[in-house]
Amino acid sequence: MTLPPGTPDLAVLDLLVSVADTGSLGAAARRHGMSQPAASMRISALERRLRLRLLDRGPTGSTLTDAGGAVVAAARTVLDAALSFNTTVSALHSADAPRLRIAASKTIADHRIPQWLAALRGLRPDIAVSLEVDNTAQVEAMVRAGEADLGFVEGPHPPPDLGGRVLGADELLLVVGTTHPWATRTDPVTVRELAATPLLWRESGSGTRDTVWEILGAHGPPAPPAAELGSAVAIVAAARAGVAPAVLSSLVAAPELAAGTLHRVALSDSVVLNRQFRVIWRRGTPPTGPAELLVRCATHS
Repeated sequence: MTLPPGTPDLAVLDLLVSVADTGSLGAAARRHGMSQPAASMRISALERRLRLRLLDRGPTGSTLTDAGGAVVAAARTVLDAALSFNTTVSALHSADAPRLRIAASKTIADHRIPQWLAALRGLRPDIAVSLEVDNTAQVEAMVRAGEADLGFVEGPHPPPDLGGRVLGADELLLVVGTTHPWATRTDPVTVRELAATPLLWRESGSGTRDTVWEILGAHGPPAPPAAELGSAVAIVAAARAGVAPAVLSSLVAAPELAAGTLHRVALSDSVVLNRQFRVIWRRGTPPTGPAELLVRCATHS
């Protein structure tokens, strides 16, 4: 199929439709990022090409002639077809793009994943990444079920039925609100005292909770929680209000400590609160391709 001579290009048809939608050449020109004289010249050239008067120009705006209305109606059909064509081509490119499904615990998703994805995009901008965010237990479940190619979790131990690699350690800090009695305390808190104190805890399945529970549990059953909350944001808010002490990732606590809304409480030398960040995958299927590249970005960041 060969287009007949004089067929207008899509850009000028789009400009004409904008004149019809906005009611003026000036407004249409602004929509298309050009000056009004340039828009007027393009419409005049279209009129000469079609040998039709399309617009009646006046001091208060431009109105379509009968011929102009018919051309605009036909132009809308052409432009809709062009949009559909471009959407189809984009979908074909998207289908061919490498895809990577990852899942991450909330702290890692908020404070580590963005820089790792930026590094990955710098190397391979064609990789399409999808991210699911949940607690450590749920991330592990997604990896086991094959719903995620990689998982990023925290906790005291590696999942025994999954492959993985340690990416680094994260310090956990004991913090209180400025009105809590411990905010002015001068002597360190012992692990036994911390275990006997009702704390603000994350929900079951959280890597932070599992780590702290194991450390405190070595000195007796931890006290019942002052509250169980489903996010670090909620725990920060409760700690700020003086509800109870909390143990938070240094990544989460740092902005609050800098702003003075939370106070760090010293721990005795015998108390070591930290947990490891890990990347995990299904055993027997170590990461390859895009997944391996992201692991390298995370390892070297």
